[in-house]
Amino acid sequence: MSLTVFLAVMGAALMHAVWNALVKGGPDKLMSMTAIVLGHVPIVLILLPFVDVPARESWPYLIGSIGLHIGYQLFLILAYRLGDLSQVYPIARGSSPLIVAAVSVLVLGVTLQVSEWMAIFVIGVGILSMCITRQADGMRNRNAAIAAIITGCFISSYSLVDGTGARLAGSALDYYACQTIGDVVIFAIIACVMRPRIILDIAKKGKKVFFVGGTASFVAYATVMWAFTQAPIPLVVALRETGIVFALLIGVFFMGEKLNLVKVSSTMMTLGGAIILRMSRSL
Repeated sequence: MSLTVFLAVMGAALMHAVWNALVKGGPDKLMSMTAIVLGHVPIVLILLPFVDVPARESWPYLIGSIGLHIGYQLFLILAYRLGDLSQVYPIARGSSPLIVAAVSVLVLGVTLQVSEWMAIFVIGVGILSMCITRQADGMRNRNAAIAAIITGCFISSYSLVDGTGARLAGSALDYYACQTIGDVVIFAIIACVMRPRIILDIAKKGKKVFFVGGTASFVAYATVMWAFTQAPIPLVVALRETGIVFALLIGVFFMGEKLNLVKVSSTMMTLGGAIILRMSRSL
């Protein structure tokens, strides 16, 4: 993994934490998520003259990706309705590197060095250990944890599908632009069925989330999609999950969440894993 890819994925992790905080921090989770999904549209419209239909070989992955992203977005809404950012985000993101690494090696034939396996393990354990922290009300929430784990399964699935699809498409940007169009159309239909006035609600109360969250979400995953074509998928996924560090800082300094020893220890483990991951190809 080159330094350029490493820094790009770290930037994507920061942007991902930002838009997740916007969803969790808003009083209306469905409206916030819908605003973020629809917020992809302005960027896609700008990019349309510069993209093409991806290669036919990637189409099955493209269709599967759209369905998996819809499931991810719906379960993320549910998880944030049930639990705190500091509980849901670590579980959902922390389970992904371990699942992706296992499937990549066992099914896709990817070969990792011992140090890279150790990095993925340290990052995964560091993030998952944060699930033992209590919510703001002092209680542990099993339902939120279950919803977060299901969300993590969707993350693992679409990461593997998109990593392969982007490589087959010939252009990661072509693939992601088409995937985004499908995701926006289907999610907008679902949201309008659930709440017919949701577009009007976004126009009145969700402009900030639309522009800031939508842009951060699109750029973050577009960067990750490109990284999938430049480095092994499990390494990109593992490094992206260090967004928990940024989520922790956002939670403490902007959302009033308490900082405790478990959170600090887990954050240090995550950072340690990221350092091992960065240096593994240089040793």
